[in-house]
Amino acid sequence: MLFASEIRFERYFEPVFQPVSFELGGGSVLLVTGDNGCGKTTLIRVLAGILHPTSGTLRNSARGMAYVGHYLAIKDDLSVLENLRFMRDFMGTSARSTDDVIEQVGLGRVAEQLARTLSAGQRKRCALARLLLSDTELWLLDEPYSNLDQKGVGLVDSILTDHLAGGGACVLATHGAHRPDWSGTIDYNLVSGARA
Repeated sequence: MLFASEIRFERYFEPVFQPVSFELGGGSVLLVTGDNGCGKTTLIRVLAGILHPTSGTLRNSARGMAYVGHYLAIKDDLSVLENLRFMRDFMGTSARSTDDVIEQVGLGRVAEQLARTLSAGQRKRCALARLLLSDTELWLLDEPYSNLDQKGVGLVDSILTDHLAGGGACVLATHGAHRPDWSGTIDYNLVSGARA
């Protein structure tokens, strides 16, 4: 589904991270760990196609890709419901009801509120809800647990477990505050440039 061989990315002719190589199939998670500033976000952006690798080989054969990064791409002047309806209509792929998804992520009582009035955790839940509306095999998640309470952390684990059980795959970057134990997990420490 996703293959990388000796992926490098340079900024001002300096490498941002050690060369990265992996092969990720369906039902698997690539858990990218490392210290703050080691290049986890940059790697995720390279895998998403937002940045281009300086060198190396990257192949993506997944049926669609969804990305949730630090910038959540939520429109402040739209409500939660309007944000999710817009994304569903834009992607044009979901058979799921936006109302059902809103309830699943715990935003039912704020569904009509403008996104600008949401807490950081509620905004993250809104961004994660888009994953449930996408019909994509590959998810790229950059620090998906940040700003979430324990229920929110459990939500991420639950939707990711379901995604993997359905044959999907995920690259998840985290500094390691929460480390779930999924079968099919490939640990990759970006600081050492090696599989843990």
